[in-house]
Amino acid sequence: MTSTLNDAGLLGLDLRARRSRAPEEMVLVALPDMQGRLQGKRMPAGYFAEHVAETGAEFCAYLLATDIDMQPLDGYAHASWATGYGDMHVVPDLATMRRLAWPGGGVLVLADACDATGANLSIAPRTMLRRQLGLLQQELGLTAKVGVETEFTVYRGTGSAALDQLQPVSERNLDYHLTHPRPMRDFLHSLEEALTGSGLPLESTKTEAAPGQVEVTFRYGDPIEAADNHCILKHAAHQLGEATDVTPVFMAAPQTGIGNGLHVHLSLWEDHKPVLASDDGGLLPAGHQAIAGLVEVLPHLMPLLLSTPNSYKRLRPNTFAPTHMSWGWDNRTCAIRVAGHGRNRHLEIRVPGADANPYLALTAVIAAIRDGTGRHLTPPAPVGDNTTAPVLPATLDAALHLFASSKPAADLLGPDVVSHYSTAAHHEIEAMNTEVTDIERCRGFARA
Repeated sequence: MTSTLNDAGLLGLDLRARRSRAPEEMVLVALPDMQGRLQGKRMPAGYFAEHVAETGAEFCAYLLATDIDMQPLDGYAHASWATGYGDMHVVPDLATMRRLAWPGGGVLVLADACDATGANLSIAPRTMLRRQLGLLQQELGLTAKVGVETEFTVYRGTGSAALDQLQPVSERNLDYHLTHPRPMRDFLHSLEEALTGSGLPLESTKTEAAPGQVEVTFRYGDPIEAADNHCILKHAAHQLGEATDVTPVFMAAPQTGIGNGLHVHLSLWEDHKPVLASDDGGLLPAGHQAIAGLVEVLPHLMPLLLSTPNSYKRLRPNTFAPTHMSWGWDNRTCAIRVAGHGRNRHLEIRVPGADANPYLALTAVIAAIRDGTGRHLTPPAPVGDNTTAPVLPATLDAALHLFASSKPAADLLGPDVVSHYSTAAHHEIEAMNTEVTDIERCRGFARA
């Protein structure tokens, strides 16, 4: 079995042939979980080629029914204590196979989760995105191209030391700077080499305005590949951070005053031609309708974009994070920014935080665009003042209340998806509501 790698300067990977030359090479069979992390098994290359590549493997179904701490939780129809947490079948997507270009990285292949009949699980994040893209093509004859721009914060140290100190590797605004403290320089160098060496379409890296903040941008392309690339970025950043004695943090708000976003740059195409804008940069009907769908529907789908209570602490006025469901021309304070020039104009959706699962965020975006375009919706006027637009849900509680009972959410995603991710949001809220926090102790320990 020979699988061709994407652009990594490698001709291909024949696992059976490599077995005799490099028996220690391991294949990482990885399933993107509900939080957008890669979970899976390590397998010797020969075993993978002979027993898994074409037929798949069994993973515990709880991988799609846990919280961020990998705690199995009740309430999911997919898997629960009542059903005994059996297996689900995972099938490698061989087109995703690549060698990870750092010591001990191994060979990575992403996989899709299936039920007992072999059908893809409807609540699996990668499957959800694939379904929305298929409907966009079938119903409207449109395809999407996506580029993802990710922000995260780099802290000194690793493990509990990094958490105790909470010391970013830089202490001031280094936005667009080309000189950095040595820990940041070493980390960025190793990350850039790993991403490009692994064949990911890196466009740029830069330091951002908040202390220790980094932005990584990938070139636009297939939406599923864009989400795959984001997950591989996080996997690489965590592994390389440990090797360079820093910790990359993808929380939306790791500290008060620091906000990390995951910005989605999206264009629509028909017959290999962009259809959002004309040659002079004015919006075409598809552009107006896509924006209208996003403005109207995204508020119903917020738990897919902002999935934790912390996600909403990023949404503060005058922080470049949106607080209202607005759109504008080259306006970074809006939820939807129309960027670019001429026919190359595209939409930047600035709502998701860095903690978002990219497959879920893109699922919400494509579903909203599909609805707006399919119903030929008309958007409100672009804003000059954001405060005139509808307010985004300010908490996960408010977002869940709308999502769980939303007819648009159920119609676009399916009741099973809404139920599954409503359960996830409910558990996130409960975890925060029952936890005594440091700020509560600080304010009340000697004062109450």
